[in-house]
Amino acid sequence: MSEHEGVSRSAASWAWGPASRFGLLIVVATFVIDQAHKWWMLNIYEIPRGQRIFVTPFLDLVYVINKGVSYGLLDSSGPWLLTGFALLVSAVLWVWLSQPSTGRVMAASLGLIIGGALANGFDRLHLGGVADFFSLHAFGFYWYVFNIADVAIVAGVIGLLYDSVWTSRNDA
Repeated sequence: MSEHEGVSRSAASWAWGPASRFGLLIVVATFVIDQAHKWWMLNIYEIPRGQRIFVTPFLDLVYVINKGVSYGLLDSSGPWLLTGFALLVSAVLWVWLSQPSTGRVMAASLGLIIGGALANGFDRLHLGGVADFFSLHAFGFYWYVFNIADVAIVAGVIGLLYDSVWTSRNDA
């Protein structure tokens, strides 16, 4: 192996590691499932904007466009700034995912977060904000309206917490 090949291989390792293929599968699956659901809700189900549709005593469907982040924060910052931030965070998380020490739980967790962030970023550019549909409520308390990408991001964060608490299994 020449010196040039060694430099190329190690320079590329920051962007692709042993868990990258699995993580990329999770990213793509998360993005596709979220976007397919949104397409179905808007084009087949034709959910009307702002109208609540009763599903269960604790779940309604309602179509809202969130132009900001959680709870509508930063809604005046515009889609390009928030999409750019999502891309930046996704790139940093991808570098983390590509590390040789990344296990499957961490790769899946990071893939869920990246896929969810990219799906919501795509919404911002395509729809002018994030399309949200699920409204949980109980005893007069309403949680914020969310989508599948949001569920993936939360599941990814829970997976990262799990992986950080039970690190001893990775030390073997």
